[in-house]
Amino acid sequence: MTFSHLASRLGNIAPFHVMELAKMAAALEREGRHIIHMGIGEPDFTAAPLVIEAAAKAMADGKMQYTSATGLPALRAAISAHYLTVFGLDIAPERIVVTAGASAALLLACAALVEKGSEVLMPDPCYPCNRHFVAAFDGQAKLIASGPAERFQLSDLMVREHWGAQTRGVLLASPSNPTGTSILHSELAKIIVTVRDKGGFSIVDEIYQGLSYDAEPFSALSLGEDVIVINSFSKYFSMTGWRLGWLVLPEALVPPIEKLAQNLFICPSSIAQHAALACFEKDSLALYEARKEEFKRRRDYLAPELTALGFKVPVIPDGAFYVYADCSGLLKDGGDADSLVKDILRRVGVGMVSGLDFGDHTAAHYIRLSYATSMENLREAVRRLGSYFGNS
Repeated sequence: MTFSHLASRLGNIAPFHVMELAKMAAALEREGRHIIHMGIGEPDFTAAPLVIEAAAKAMADGKMQYTSATGLPALRAAISAHYLTVFGLDIAPERIVVTAGASAALLLACAALVEKGSEVLMPDPCYPCNRHFVAAFDGQAKLIASGPAERFQLSDLMVREHWGAQTRGVLLASPSNPTGTSILHSELAKIIVTVRDKGGFSIVDEIYQGLSYDAEPFSALSLGEDVIVINSFSKYFSMTGWRLGWLVLPEALVPPIEKLAQNLFICPSSIAQHAALACFEKDSLALYEARKEEFKRRRDYLAPELTALGFKVPVIPDGAFYVYADCSGLLKDGGDADSLVKDILRRVGVGMVSGLDFGDHTAAHYIRLSYATSMENLREAVRRLGSYFGNS
């Protein structure tokens, strides 16, 4: 059976090449090959023990009914308290909306703010789903080429130069996927002021904010109550498959977002919400901080090893668990990053992804490597890459 009347907006949604490479890796594993996965961005750590215990208790106690569309009051209060403890920010729980993952948070924000013809500025490279959320509501993501000089992020100057008649706001991520780089605090402050002066909206994706390694904790929420922040339990809290995130909103946006959430999602997973309360227990937080230090150790190992192999790492990532590396000096005549990562996967069993998903600017000559895997795997991956490039 075929459908001849698919919505035209589907033409604006590109395939997710990361997942295609994951399927290639899975096929090789079925053939008996050992693959080191450095492609998909997922912590190799699982949920903390207290979180798992809390989920089991919630199920045993029958706490599986619908919650409010905005989330459990206790969880909203716990997130609010976390902002006060970590950032010194007094965020009213009523401004926090718990969502079915950060993806649902972005979907709700775009549903409320983007309409046909709306233009949203974001850097190239950036996480592909961000521009697709805009496209899903018939808006247009305007990708602005950003390189090492800008830490692969937007600058205030870029926002001012590219703001047009149809521009309605910016969608930023700090730290970013795929680059692991953050926007400098002073630069983000200037961007927020510029967008505010133009009557636009600022959405800042902070799902990797807990995995920031080289600076004091900082949230865009300190820059004004009109800033919209996205966060998630997936990365720092190691709960990817639990599908739980949150939005922090200006007070005036909470009722329209709640209305949308009621209709689009009913509510986030009740079990995941009850479990997530245990994320903020002392023992859980100590575990997350230890894991964060382990990610930093992996970064400090991998980045110089890649340089020794012939890659260029023009900006050392300060967060998340990615290295965005320039492979142009390693490409054969006529080759590009996508052909390189596929050949490496086939020949030596190391899975990475090219810049193809993240925008045109870096697609042909950058690769993203995730260090969300063990040090043992990272060392073996470096050994295999050395063999591939003839360095060992």
